[in-house]
Parts: sequence; C-alpha cells; structure tokens
Amino acid sequence: MKDYSTIIATAKKTILTESNAIANLANFIDTNFENAVKFIYNSKGRVIVTGIGKSANIATKIVATFNSTGTPAVFMHAADAIHGDLGSVLEDDVVICISKSGNTPEIKVLVPLIKNYGNKIIAITGNIDSFLGKNADFTLNTFVEMEACPNNLAPTSSTTAQLVMGDALA
Repeated sequence: MKDYSTIIATAKKTILTESNAIANLANFIDTNFENAVKFIYNSKGRVIVTGIGKSANIATKIVATFNSTGTPAVFMHAADAIHGDLGSVLEDDVVICISKSGNTPEIKVLVPLIKNYGNKIIAITGNIDSFLGKNADFTLNTFVEMEACPNNLAPTSSTTAQLVMGDALA
C-alpha cells in the first residue's frame, strides 16, 4: 500500500487533471452548441441519450438531468438499439449520442439507422473528426488532453467532460 502522502498527491493530481479538462471545454462552446440547445428546446419529441461502455453510464445521468429540468428524456443503450430497441425512437425525438472515440462499431451501425428514420443527432465526442462527429447534425467537442488514470487508459477526464457537456446542454 502506498504511504498517505502518495495517496493524497494522487488524489490531488486526479482532481486537477479533471478540472483542467473541464475548464478547457469552455473553449469548445460555439454556435454549434447554441444551435443544438435551440433544437432541443424547440423539439416536440423527447431527448433520447445513447452510448456504449462508460459513455452509456454517463448517458443515464444526463437523462436524469434532462428529466429534472422538465425535458422528457430516455436512455437507450446503443448495443440494444441496434438489436431491436431503435423502435422506441419516435419521429420527433432528438438523439444525443455519446462516444469518446466516435468510431466504435456500435456507433457506426447506429448512426445511419437513426438518420434513416429522420431523427437529428447531437454528438458528444472527444473526436470531432470521427464517424460520429462527421455524421451528426450537431457535434459537441469533449476532447481531453489526458485521462486522470496514471496509465491514461481508464475513462476519467473524458467521462467527466461528457457529463459536464450534458449538464451544459440541459
């Protein structure tokens, strides 16, 4: 076990790494974000929020936030969507699709299906040049320099950025 000073230093580094990632999100707020908010506000449908892996966990929290603000929202797991649950998306619904890479196999299958139904997609992604970023109607950038994980692997800063962007939308 690490000594207490190392534990405290690691905790502080995690907090500072994530807070810097969040502060940088302000640089990505532009008219694209404004247009996404206006589209949600003017929509007659619900907000459907979807994702894979840890992004799906973030999606459920964003749904809760939208519902708290009086905006009807539903979570739909991206893997379930491509295996039959896409029928729950109605004509006037807005779909928010969350993916750090924007290039997962599930997202690459799901996005064209949603577009085929005529629904608008708001992407929350750390890679605006990804399949998702290029095929969404509105793309919100949640790029982070690094994860707070010492190996830069576990989704930490990236999921925090996704959550904060969802809160900003709501």
